[in-house]
Amino acid sequence: MPDPEVIQDLYRSMLRIRGVEQRISDIYWDDKIKSPVHLSIGQEAVAAGVCQTLEPKDVVFGTYRGHHVYLAKGGDMNAMVAELYGKVTGCARGKGGSMHLIDLEHGVSGTSAVVGTTIANAVGAAYASKLKKMGIVIVVFFGDGAVDEGVYHESLNFAALKNLPIVFICENNGYAVHSPILSRRNSDNICEHARVYGVTAERIEGNDVIAINERVGKAVAAIRSGESGPHLLEIMTYRWMEHVGPGEDFNLGYRTPDERAPWTDSDQIDGLRGQIADDVVTRIDAEVLAEIDAAFEFAENSPFPEPEELYAHVYG
Repeated sequence: MPDPEVIQDLYRSMLRIRGVEQRISDIYWDDKIKSPVHLSIGQEAVAAGVCQTLEPKDVVFGTYRGHHVYLAKGGDMNAMVAELYGKVTGCARGKGGSMHLIDLEHGVSGTSAVVGTTIANAVGAAYASKLKKMGIVIVVFFGDGAVDEGVYHESLNFAALKNLPIVFICENNGYAVHSPILSRRNSDNICEHARVYGVTAERIEGNDVIAINERVGKAVAAIRSGESGPHLLEIMTYRWMEHVGPGEDFNLGYRTPDERAPWTDSDQIDGLRGQIADDVVTRIDAEVLAEIDAAFEFAENSPFPEPEELYAHVYG
């Protein structure tokens, strides 16, 4: 049975992610948020379960659907929400938007709008960690669509060749935008392919936050001790909302409410809530709500960048 404090940590982490994204969904139609949003509602268990196993010095890389990774690793919520608003107090000074989040102080090395790009970045960071004996474990999150990119295969091969301290987290939510895996690949064999390169790989079914936490924790511990090289965890999950935006997309015909229903019925937040004392749940819920209220107030009251900001942090 997991430690009660771990259960509470996981519950708080997932609740923060869900709460922020639900608030984004509520206000998105007012045009206050200045960038497209790819919501991770339904996928909170992946980031929460993984990041709870990491130390502050460890580093994560994410995708355009990266709010959950940023928050789970400890990224500043005020700075994230302000970034979505396009405000100068945002984590990228209002120039990156929802898909480009970064908080180096808390080990968030960045998210990217281009599929697969952060995989190679993460491998480079892992190589640096090994060469400099930094003792840092690198974790890179990506979707099942990214495994069709050449950089993914090159990166796995190099990570195995150099025995790097990296965990590859494939968030398999069933679709690359609207395309299921078997419309893009001959077989459902992500783990099998990874093992061919010499990467230890396993699949975690059911979006189970406790299983994710325990199994990723073992992989991270093995890497940190030098007992094992790179690992890949393919985590089966499901996004509840449309590919991009705060609405639903069942009218597009590629999936149905019935397909989503088992995932919403097994909501990991509800599952953990039932394992925590009522008074503790009440306290955590209130604290998270207050934090979210403060973050959106911070964003509302922050200024937009001045025109000269266009010339700052530009590299030729």
